[in-house]
Amino acid sequence: MMKKNVIKQIAMLGIALPISASLMVACSSNGGNTSSADKVSNSASVIPADKFDLSNWKITVPLDLDNNGKVDEIDVKAIQTYSHPDYFYIDENGHMVFASPNKATTSVGSSNTRSELRQMIRGSNTKLKTKSPGNNFALKAHPLSQHFGSVGGKMEASLKVDHVALRAGHPDKPPAYSVVVGQIHAGKDKALIAKNLGFGWGNEPIKVYYKKWPNHDKGSVFWNYERNLPKTDPNRTDIAYPVWGNTWENPDNPGDEGIALGEEFSYVINVHENTMHLEFTAEGKPTVKYSINLANNVDAYGKVDELDHPRGYMADWNYFKAGAYNQCSTKDAKGGWYTACPGTGDWETDKANGDYTQVTFTKLKLSPSTPPAE
Repeated sequence: MMKKNVIKQIAMLGIALPISASLMVACSSNGGNTSSADKVSNSASVIPADKFDLSNWKITVPLDLDNNGKVDEIDVKAIQTYSHPDYFYIDENGHMVFASPNKATTSVGSSNTRSELRQMIRGSNTKLKTKSPGNNFALKAHPLSQHFGSVGGKMEASLKVDHVALRAGHPDKPPAYSVVVGQIHAGKDKALIAKNLGFGWGNEPIKVYYKKWPNHDKGSVFWNYERNLPKTDPNRTDIAYPVWGNTWENPDNPGDEGIALGEEFSYVINVHENTMHLEFTAEGKPTVKYSINLANNVDAYGKVDELDHPRGYMADWNYFKAGAYNQCSTKDAKGGWYTACPGTGDWETDKANGDYTQVTFTKLKLSPSTPPAE
C-alpha cells in the first residue's frame, strides 16, 4: 500500500517512475554504519562535548589511525568523550576548534581534507542507518516527507576563521585559500540515481565559504549553491552569492567590506518547508539575508535558472555539516577544484608552513525550522 501511494504521489508531481521500481527513498536500506576511530584525548580536561551539544553530530577527522585506508569517523556515542589535540579540541576560551592540513587522509570521492561534523538526527540510535530517512531531513515537497527525521531544520553558528592555506599551485582556481565552514549536503544515493529521476547526486544546496588571499588584510564571506545535476553535466557548477567582500573568483582586495582572520561572524541556515532562509551577521557589518526555494529552479535573486534541475532538490534527502572543510586540495589536475596546494602530510611541518586551515566556533546549534520573521 505504501509503495502504491508513493507512485501515486510522484505521478501527481509529473515525475516518471517505473512501476516495477521499489520505494523511491531506497536510502533506508542503502546506508551503512559509521566506524569509530580510536579515541585520541586532548591533554586538557575539557573536551568539545562538555561545551557544545554534540548529541546529534558525528565527526570526520583527517586521520587513519586504524590503518584501514579510510578516513576516521567518530560516531555520536564516541564523540561525547572525544577530542584531538591538533584537529578537534576546546581552546582556552571554551570554544570549539577544527583544523585540517592540506595533505592528509580524505573522504572517499574527495581530494579535500576536513575536520567536520555531520548531522545525525538519529542521535545514538544505530538501529537507523546513516542514510536512512529517519536520520536525514527532507523538504516539504518531498512525496515521502513524513517518513524523514524532520522536514527542514535550522543550524545556527558563530565562528571565526583563524587560518586558511597560504600557498596554492593554481591560485587562480576559485577554491584556493578558502574553507567551507557550514553546509547542507544532499545524499549520494546510487539506488535513487538508478530511478533516473534526477536526484541522489550528492550535491550541496549551500556551502558557506571564507576566502582570504595571502596578500590581503581581510577575506570574504560568501555562499555557494550547486545546481542539482549529475557530475557529468557541464552545467553542474556552483553559483556564488556575496555576503561581505567578494565571491570566490574575484582576486580584488575586499578592504573594509571584508572579514579579517580572527573576526567573528554568524550565520543561520533555516530550511522551512521548501525554502532556505539565510541570515549573516557580524559586528559593524550590514546584516545580509537571502531566501531560495530548494524545490524549484528559481535562484536566490528570484530569477529562473534554466540550467538547473527544474525541481531543485525536491526529492533528495539532506543533512547539515559544520567545521573546517579545507578547500586547498593538493591534487594537481585540470578540474577547477584541484588547486595543487603544497603539503607534506606531517602536521607540524604543514602547520609551520601555513599549509592548513583552522576555524573556531563559539556557537553551534541545531533545532527545528521556524517560519521566517515578517
